[in-house]
Amino acid sequence: MDWYEWNESAFEAARTTRRPVLLFIGAAWCRWCKELDREVLSSAEISSLISERFIPIRVDKDKRPDLDSRYARGGWPTLAYLDDEGGNLASDNYLDAPALLERLRTVAEAYEGNRGAIRELLAHSDEPLAVPEQPRPLVKGVEETIDLTVAVIEHTSQTLLRTADKEYGGWGRTQKFPHPEAIDFALLRWSQTGDHDLLELVRKTLRNMQSGEIHDQVEGGFYRYATQNDWSVPHHEKMLDSNAQRAFAYLEAYQALGEEAWRETAEGVLSWMQDALYDPERRCFYGSQDADSAYAHIQTREGRRAHGVPSRDMTLYANWNAMAASTLLHAHSVLEEPRYARTALDALDFLWEELYDSERGVCHYYDTAPHLPGLLSDQAYTLRALLDAAQYTGEARFLSFATELANWTIEHLRATDGSFYDTPYDPAARGGLKKRNRSILENAVLSEGLIRLSLMSWVDDYTDAARDALTAFGGSYKAYGHYVAGYARAVDLCLNAPMHITVVGSFGDPRSHALLSAALKPYVASRIVQLIDPERDAALHERTGLPAKPDEPTAYVGRGRESYAETTDALRLPALMTRTGGTL
Repeated sequence: MDWYEWNESAFEAARTTRRPVLLFIGAAWCRWCKELDREVLSSAEISSLISERFIPIRVDKDKRPDLDSRYARGGWPTLAYLDDEGGNLASDNYLDAPALLERLRTVAEAYEGNRGAIRELLAHSDEPLAVPEQPRPLVKGVEETIDLTVAVIEHTSQTLLRTADKEYGGWGRTQKFPHPEAIDFALLRWSQTGDHDLLELVRKTLRNMQSGEIHDQVEGGFYRYATQNDWSVPHHEKMLDSNAQRAFAYLEAYQALGEEAWRETAEGVLSWMQDALYDPERRCFYGSQDADSAYAHIQTREGRRAHGVPSRDMTLYANWNAMAASTLLHAHSVLEEPRYARTALDALDFLWEELYDSERGVCHYYDTAPHLPGLLSDQAYTLRALLDAAQYTGEARFLSFATELANWTIEHLRATDGSFYDTPYDPAARGGLKKRNRSILENAVLSEGLIRLSLMSWVDDYTDAARDALTAFGGSYKAYGHYVAGYARAVDLCLNAPMHITVVGSFGDPRSHALLSAALKPYVASRIVQLIDPERDAALHERTGLPAKPDEPTAYVGRGRESYAETTDALRLPALMTRTGGTL
């Protein structure tokens, strides 16, 4: 069967032939998508019917998250039936051959006979099988706004405790996804309050996930999700984004609590990422490794090699590589491994050189060329990674890149209420793409980045933009339960000035970098660390008002714009941070 891409030629064909559009949304790693191809769409009768009476369009949900968020029916595969302008008439998930054949005939006949009545004709179909997936919190219209207060943080803390699995940790009763944002927020609140229940929730979740079947004990890394609440019976695909985020959670917990098994788990994830997904030519990471249950149940590396390694989606995704870069930079500091930083910086250089365009923003993915520019997710996670690179390396270029990207995002994606749309304005958009969504999670990631950029650049405007974006969701955040932990994390950063360690000294002086490394070593849930060279960064240094001592790099420890202590001794700095209120 010949599939169209989502483009004007497909919809022109639909208008010319007066046929409905069949939109197939799948994923390279999706077992049910492959079964639909193999067992259903391979039928000569079905393929002929589609070719004769539909305009078939096929998209990958990872490559087109904009279409996925508007048309997917809760999981994959999704078969959406559209009119010739992209209007969504009805949709199904997996259907066997007889059911799909009947459905296709119903749609084709109804569309041909009376396109205006098709919604009603399809509204009473039986519910098809749905593949489970995490909900994606979206705000699609103007919401009531309220002022940001500590109540947001307290409500989220209590929600995490109330909805958690008391026996196995994590969240979910029938399917278990790790929710690293929730783990991160629980650890943050424990560090601020000493809440024992939150600490035990973090420990229980990480320990049970680590010992559960969702964790690949042979090659490292985690499978996408488990179908049982004890982290067992997983779906065996492995994704770059979720593994990078889980590795970060284990690194944070190891740094805070010192449990050696968590270090080993994080190292295992990073090792799998490097071995299975790294592209040495482009120095970035591929998107995913396919599910192969037979392979996953082989308990030796030798046996797995003999079986054959699962296939990979070799697409390079900007947001996922940015997540990987952030985790690798953190691993460089926590595990004291310079190779992690080199890999992270290579990936960021590739993103900036190949996927960023000053007119269109960061593109979403790269195969042989960059595609789909301007999605909020890519801007937000790349901004976060660039700021991480500025923090961990002291290189001025990353702060410059971050400023440029933040300015582009504010100019092109900001809504009238201060929140940020998921896509740029496109006058030629059709169907569901005419409605620009606003994701609370992506807005939170961007807001956190803007606040950090404001503190590192000493420019208040970025914090103001972040506060406006977070306030826009103040009337709706409770609807998302534990999924909104990332939002509460950003609100906390907005309300509570983080510890800010500013090293003023020459970039070429090893003593400056010793102070920088020392500032990053202890666990501090929210902190800003930066190296300012008075000569290289003259304008920035002037904005700080911090003195430069001749031939003696100095670390200034404070919160917000206030400095409370200083030292030139890297060995003394962590203790000084603790006394200033950085850790419990």
